[in-house]
Amino acid sequence: MRPDPGARPEYIAAFGEIVARITLSLVDVPKRLLPVAMYVGGGAALYLYTGERVSRDIDAAFSRRIALPENLEVAYRDADGGARVLYLDRQYNDTLGLLHDDAYEDAVPLVHDAIDHSVLDVRLLSAVDLAVSKLARFSSQDADDIALLARRGLVRATALRRRAAEALTGYVGDVARLRGSIEIAGRIVEDAEQVSSKRR
Repeated sequence: MRPDPGARPEYIAAFGEIVARITLSLVDVPKRLLPVAMYVGGGAALYLYTGERVSRDIDAAFSRRIALPENLEVAYRDADGGARVLYLDRQYNDTLGLLHDDAYEDAVPLVHDAIDHSVLDVRLLSAVDLAVSKLARFSSQDADDIALLARRGLVRATALRRRAAEALTGYVGDVARLRGSIEIAGRIVEDAEQVSSKRR
């Protein structure tokens, strides 16, 4: 997929620069070990899907253990001319969120001039997996993000509930709070679906 048309070109360029720097760091890697997949979630994926709510960091997991280059922070100007910074979050940990076992297999390839998929295969979590990933923390911002995906028609309530329930089977511990989050998120998406259907 290509970034949403509403996404700022300055942000897209900064994202592309970070991708290019990671790609450059892999030039000496044997071709049999390539491509390395980069799976993007969090606010960066949300912005690339919707062009709304700019994120300052990129949450990403990789298909291999990778020695990342040092400078993965890019300054750029936003639409108002204000200074912004986009950076790869080196502390991101995908084991703490709710994630379906097939989330990376089902991730969507991102189309961008800076991406050489033969070296660094950049993919976004699917919209439904992105929504599911927000259920473990499920802050008010996470709820708003899920509602945004639903308003854009990118997530359906039935699919969200099913995918989240499947993801939950791989977790241990007290999952009662997660079950509650799934139910609330399902209702949020249903509400967005009803509003969308009334507008048609």
